[in-house]
Parts: sequence; structure tokens; C-alpha cells
Amino acid sequence: MKKKSGISKAVLITGCSSGIGHATALRLVKAGYTVYATARRPETLKDLAQAGCKTLALDVNDEASMASAVAAVEKAEGAVGILINNAGYSQSGPIEEIPIERIRKQYETNVFGLVRMCQLVLPGMRRQGYGRIVNIGSMGGVLTFPGGGIYHSTKYAVEAISDALRFEVKGFGVDVVLIQPGLIKTEFSEAAVSSIGAVKKAEGPYGTFTDTVAKATKEAYEKGPLALLGGSGEDVAAVIERALSTKCPKARYRVTLSAHLLMTQRAMLPDGVWDFFLKTQFPQPGRGGANG
Repeated sequence: MKKKSGISKAVLITGCSSGIGHATALRLVKAGYTVYATARRPETLKDLAQAGCKTLALDVNDEASMASAVAAVEKAEGAVGILINNAGYSQSGPIEEIPIERIRKQYETNVFGLVRMCQLVLPGMRRQGYGRIVNIGSMGGVLTFPGGGIYHSTKYAVEAISDALRFEVKGFGVDVVLIQPGLIKTEFSEAAVSSIGAVKKAEGPYGTFTDTVAKATKEAYEKGPLALLGGSGEDVAAVIERALSTKCPKARYRVTLSAHLLMTQRAMLPDGVWDFFLKTQFPQPGRGGANG
């Protein structure tokens, strides 16, 4: 997608080394967009460079890195026309046992980095009277599974930020779109399970519960009903392209059958009924429960 009438539609994507970011960069560059694919380690982006993407180092935990990447795109293109905030990961485990520094790091990546990227690109978007900001949220921004409270809380935050930002910048010609993927089969699940192991305390009140959460997370991505209702990074990339190509994008796009099914189910069920459903899937810690 080339410039029209001096308006930059160059795409800047965070977190492109794998998964959704990688698939989106590849799809958009094939569709004709000028794509700046980024990652903390740009050497992981060699195949995207070969496909035609421009590659940059960008760490959403580092102010200088974020500012430098945006400045590089603005110098070459005039402005970042489209920002896709994709960088993120899951810190899983029982809330009581996750070290506070790990919680801060989760927010730095999933929330503060996203907000700062928006702040950095918006002046250029406002100057040219055009922009699109695509935030990668999750079905986990409207429902919560046990053992995922910290991760889910960051995605709830992305929901609120996207809603407020959408109203605030619309008058400047900038659209904000929230993508809500369900279960996506990428390296994300392996990182989530690994994060559980990193905080697990074998001799503690949550030992059995934590083991079950790790097992359920792994199986959800590999087999069972949810895996059949899941999707791929390419599925998300296709929806992102659709949101970029339409004149009037929707505020939200759900991706995968698992997102449609579980988000609808959660909206219909009272809290007590939802909790009862979760107890059929997870052992509840406490007296008479896991490690009780």
C-alpha cells in the first residue's frame, strides 16, 4: 500500500520475531504495504527482510529503542501511517506467588510499551490527518481463567485504553482497532507454560493447582475441544488486513471460533455460574481443594 497525496501508510509492527507479528508482517508486505517489522533482536527477522520488509530493532521496554524506531520510519516515510501493537507475552501463575518484579515486567511489555508507542506515533498521524492504530488484545481481555490473572489484567487494560483512545483521536483522522484473538497456536503457549514453572513453589498452597493450570494450558493448545476451535497467526493477520483495507473499520474484531464461543458464553453467564464452570476445569485451591 503506497503513499497517496503525501499521506504515509507505512506500517510499523512490534514483536515480529514469531507468531502473530511475523505472520502479519509477511501478509501485509505481500499485499503491497511498506512494512517495518521490528523485534528486540532484529537478526531474528532475516526471512521477513528477504520477503521485502524493512527491519528495525525495537524493544517496548526501552524508551530510546522505541523513539529511535519511530524516528527512523518518520525520516523515511514522513509518518508512521499504521501502528500494530503486537508485542506481548503471558506471565501465568497464582497471583499470590508471582514476584512483583515479574508483574511489573508484564505491564511494561503488554501495557506501558503499547501506550508509549501510541504516544510516539500520534503526532505524525495528526499532522497528516490519517492513521490507524491496531492493538492486539485477546478474548482474555473480557474473561479470565484461573492462573492467568496478571496476564488477563493487562489485556483488560488494553480494552480500556483502546476504547478511550478511539474517541480521543477520531477527530484527527486516526482510527483505533482492537483485535480479540481466541486460542492461537503459536510459541505463545510454550512461553506461558514456562512462565508458570518459573514461579511455581512445589511445597506451597498452590502446588497442585499450578501443575493443573500448566497442563491445561499446554493441552488447550495441542489437543481437546479448544484446540479444535483455535486458529493460527495467519488467521489473525488476515483479519488485521481486512481492518486496514476498509474505509470504516470496526472497533473490535474477534478471531477464531474459541473467541466467539467463550466471549459469548461469558457475557451470558452470571459470575457464580461462570465460577462453577471453571471449577469443572480447574481444581480450586484451599481447604478441601487443591493442596487443601
